[in-house]
Amino acid sequence: MKNCLLVIDMQNDFITGSLGTKEAEKIVPKVKSRIEKAIKDGEDIYFTKDTHYNDYLNTCEGKFLPVSHCIEGTSGHDICDEIKPYEKNAKEIFIKNTFGFKDFPKYLSDYDKITLIGLCTDICVISNALLIKAFYPEKDIEVEKDLCAGTTPDNHTSALNVMKSCHIVTI
Repeated sequence: MKNCLLVIDMQNDFITGSLGTKEAEKIVPKVKSRIEKAIKDGEDIYFTKDTHYNDYLNTCEGKFLPVSHCIEGTSGHDICDEIKPYEKNAKEIFIKNTFGFKDFPKYLSDYDKITLIGLCTDICVISNALLIKAFYPEKDIEVEKDLCAGTTPDNHTSALNVMKSCHIVTI
């Protein structure tokens, strides 16, 4: 069985920066441990980085979420310090300027199980999980709920419930 781990947007701005939360801060050590387990178990690891530019506030997303974040070239765009050393273990680090990484399907066709962890459950994690499920309805896709955090605890729970409704396993 060939497995992969998708580490979604574990970036400073979502943890301690402009969109950071206590819940995001709490998952960092657990995410680090899960990445170490993936390395030990021989899972392929992919990272995503939410990426915006100086014109962010003029974009569609910026109009709905008027908080500059993950601006390329800033420390908020960087993977957090605790996770950053594992970037070298990633098969790929994907730069994405939208919630879901549109090219995931072409990278994931050979995997039997795809596991997602990271931030934010109710935006980028759910977007990527549903995108992958749409392309691969028969694959084992799971989200490790204790290794994700939403924009709020209620939004985290709501997103997990939606994913369960779409046959994405939340463990």
